[in-house]
Amino acid sequence: MKIGILGAGNIAGKLAETMGRMPEVECYAVASREKSRAEDFCRKYGFTRAYGSYEEMLSDGQVELVYIATPHSHHYEHMKLCISHGKPVLCEKAFTMNSTQAKEIAELARNKGVYVAEAIWTRYMPSRQIIDEAIASGILGQVSMLTANLSYDIDDKERIIRPELAGGALLDVGVYALNFALMHFGNKIARIDSSVIKTQTGVDGLETITLSYRDGKMASLTAGIYGRSDRKGIVYGEKGYLIVENINNPQSVRIYNTDDQLVKEYQVPKQISGYEYEIRECIEQIRKGAGESLSMPLQTSVEVMEIMDRLRKQWGVRYPGEIA
Repeated sequence: MKIGILGAGNIAGKLAETMGRMPEVECYAVASREKSRAEDFCRKYGFTRAYGSYEEMLSDGQVELVYIATPHSHHYEHMKLCISHGKPVLCEKAFTMNSTQAKEIAELARNKGVYVAEAIWTRYMPSRQIIDEAIASGILGQVSMLTANLSYDIDDKERIIRPELAGGALLDVGVYALNFALMHFGNKIARIDSSVIKTQTGVDGLETITLSYRDGKMASLTAGIYGRSDRKGIVYGEKGYLIVENINNPQSVRIYNTDDQLVKEYQVPKQISGYEYEIRECIEQIRKGAGESLSMPLQTSVEVMEIMDRLRKQWGVRYPGEIA
């Protein structure tokens, strides 16, 4: 399938490196607001066509799938642009700036019959099923709680600290912690509590989030932009606990008993980078004529954005020009 990338930044480069090693993919086109940047990208990653405008690439009839790799603040308008050209979309997380935009994109995609999916890669990885099956096996006994954290030293990055780019920890790294909880504990949440420390620019820099579930479970999540955390996800049960190494790209899943002895270990399958799983599912779904993802349905993307809206409202974080 011929894929076009909208945007030529760091994420686009990582995706291109992965695509170059996938036999089912053709690295076809890239578009940037600067033609020279797109041309440099093409030379570096072996793409065929370089475009100096997004509209120009989307008018190319050869493009079969578009990956949106622009800042959070631009996802909404760029998805709308792709849908208007009838181009299937895989959009980098966070899906949109808020749930209002997410609902509009979901409705538009369904009405126009265009495939749209959010590229939250952990939703598509084999590790998701490994973790779920381990919990379901009963090896942990009755499960009561999980914790997850994700933090990097990224407070010097413009896209992170600028409110007009929908910056902050939540939409960039906190979204992974939230998705970890939602994937493995579900979405039947009774209450959400949180605390935040804001940056000087007014976006969230460090946060703790507690999800209290209707069935009595609890998820305690942390995310930040000031330093590297251990990035672990831990699920606690009456017979022991399960540790996921790196919730952002799980490498292993280990189970310990109540004496802290390792009783089982699952190795995650070797991968190119981890991006290949979301791309493969998109290709399969599009060829089937499906309108959305199996691993990340549009309604789930909307629900995640609704939770993040609730959190930002608690914190008093609002993006410029945002219509709630």
